[in-house]
Amino acid sequence: MKFKKTVLACVLAAIPAFACVNQAYAQDMEKIVIAARGGSHVDVINAVKEKFEKEHNVEIEVMGLENADLKQKIALDSRASVGAFDLVMLDDPWIPEFAKAGVLCDLTKNGYTDDSDFVKTSLDIGKDPYAKGDTYALPFAGNVTLLFFNQDVLKSVGATHAPDNWEDVLNIAQKAQLNGKLGYVVRGQQGNPIVGDYLPLLWAFGGDVFDENFNVTVNSPEGLASLEFYLQLAKTGANYEKNDIVASVASGKAAQALGWPSWFISGTDSVASYAVIPGKIDAQSKEYSAGVIGNWMMGITANCGKKDLAIELLKYLTSEEVQKAAADKGAVPTRISVFNDKELSAKYPFYKTLLAGTQNSKVRPRTELWGEIENVYGIELSNALSGTKSAKQALADAQKAIEKIVK
Repeated sequence: MKFKKTVLACVLAAIPAFACVNQAYAQDMEKIVIAARGGSHVDVINAVKEKFEKEHNVEIEVMGLENADLKQKIALDSRASVGAFDLVMLDDPWIPEFAKAGVLCDLTKNGYTDDSDFVKTSLDIGKDPYAKGDTYALPFAGNVTLLFFNQDVLKSVGATHAPDNWEDVLNIAQKAQLNGKLGYVVRGQQGNPIVGDYLPLLWAFGGDVFDENFNVTVNSPEGLASLEFYLQLAKTGANYEKNDIVASVASGKAAQALGWPSWFISGTDSVASYAVIPGKIDAQSKEYSAGVIGNWMMGITANCGKKDLAIELLKYLTSEEVQKAAADKGAVPTRISVFNDKELSAKYPFYKTLLAGTQNSKVRPRTELWGEIENVYGIELSNALSGTKSAKQALADAQKAIEKIVK
């Protein structure tokens, strides 16, 4: 199958070597440079790097960058014969694009052996082809979407526990609406927000964006049934952006919503109750993996001038020792041993749910075209939510738009 050029391919082909490359980095064996996602991830690395620096007589410099800037700078730096960046953090949808473009070092071919202590669904993200090929990146920070709910609102409608199927989610939402609450809040903005909000429904209904042969399947019976159900849920509540979703569930204005843990949970405290996203339609249905996994990965650049040292640092930064030490800095583990550590799991009770959610998660389609696909898919899903188009018409149009991209 022929794909049209991706944005990354165009950048690599058309833009000269990253002008800001500091060649001294490549020549100085006592410095390692990490291009990282800015914020708490930088804080975590800085908090644990000293031990490695002393043991290996090396200085570790961490450059914190915003999401889009990070991706662009990694692409530009890959044009240099020896890059300024040795290790790079990667949002998991970038892995197919960067691996196929030759930006990342093949860790398997450089002697790395997979560690079975990593949660398999997290480790699989760093492989190309997905789950089966060589390893190009390791899971640095874990994340998976969960179902969040207001316990008091659920109790007020007679629900004694978190719903474990979507029919129960809808029943709770409808009862809450009758009581003057928002039953279920959706995140229905075009593009990434609504796609991430809707995919768990599609997967729980047995549907998907592509089949095993990479044929587009969004306009399937499962796709239509899940979208119509999503629209039913939306009628019980409201279409909010992230901050309003969190505030509404936390305050008891709304009963339920999907979200990323960091929205609702900080340190040991959570402003709402949480559960694994249901993977089945009703109590008798087949159960599927339904939560969206969203790990931040870390890899080594193909043009790294000190791969052996970089691999050792990568293993250190993703080790059990470091993940335990970084827990109090807000880091989310990707290792089973850390999730199950008695002291940490007692301190952070959400670890148990997050581990279960991660083990039962599903990855977004593994294609370098996902950014474009997500955009057009999200436009049509939003059209259905707003009533501009019927669910049937929106999916038919989404099918055509996605097929045009992949052809």
